Amino acid sequence: LLKGRSIPGKILLTRKSDPLDESNLREPSPEYERSSSYNDAGSSDHMTKKAEAMEEVHSTSNPDKSTNVDKLKSSTSNIENTSKEVQKSGMGARATDSARVMKFTKVLSETPVILEKLRELAWSGVPDYMRPDIWRLLLGYAPPNSDRREGVLRRKRLEYLDCVSQYYDIPDSDRSDDEINMLRQISVDCPRTVPDVSFFQQTQVQKSLERILYTWAIRHPASGYVQGINDLATPFLVVFLSEYLEGDVDSWLVSNLSPEKIANIEADCYWCLSKLLDGMQDHYTFAQPGIQRLVFRLKELVRRIDGELDGAKN
Repeated sequence: LLKGRSIPGKILLTRKSDPLDESNLREPSPEYERSSSYNDAGSSDHMTKKAEAMEEVHSTSNPDKSTNVDKLKSSTSNIENTSKEVQKSGMGARATDSARVMKFTKVLSETPVILEKLRELAWSGVPDYMRPDIWRLLLGYAPPNSDRREGVLRRKRLEYLDCVSQYYDIPDSDRSDDEINMLRQISVDCPRTVPDVSFFQQTQVQKSLERILYTWAIRHPASGYVQGINDLATPFLVVFLSEYLEGDVDSWLVSNLSPEKIANIEADCYWCLSKLLDGMQDHYTFAQPGIQRLVFRLKELVRRIDGELDGAKN
């Protein structure tokens, strides 16, 4: 007894009216309207109202389902919003990195490179692949003028090789007792350097580190070799090796490099270490006056900033 009409997204069910007598043929029943006359101009609005009424009754009779639907919509909306925020964050980070790389590229392309600009830009970090060039510049090893840079690096690398052949590649009979003891101490410390990283346990890496440290110590007799200098050399070794080796440090094999490349890497490490230690060599001389000076400055700083703490430590 039910007739259905399909409306987009809904099913309209109407009740068939009772048999009408002749008196009702002229006037439609006020309670029911005929839905079979699809050409009636007002039938569409009437049927839509009935469909909405039935939908309202359906949602009222299933409050739990309605609540679940609302929760599902809310959850979906939250997921979409979170996804958009993550995408925006990732895009923002990439844009920031790209902008920083462009700034570094612009500064490095200047002739000569303005070191103050480069130092200020590098304060927040340097992109990995730019680090070797920037470290050479900021430490004063490579000249800011790009026209002179290649020639200077070639000359300094040859100078390092001459020092190695003069001081390191000699028999122990040509060394003094102090030099023999110093070389022995360096050879003991090299295997202890970064022991938890397998890369530094390679024999060739330890030999490179030994040559760098011994050559520096011989050329700086005021301090000589002091334990701890080996730890200052390792960052330079990793950074300059990264120009030739890719991937994780633990997967690096120095044996894959030619002797010429290894010599260049050692030379760069030596000269950058020398430039770094030039500013704090008195930290390693007798009585360590550089460290004593820094401790005094720290005491003065604490006294000015926090008198109570200064009085408590006294």
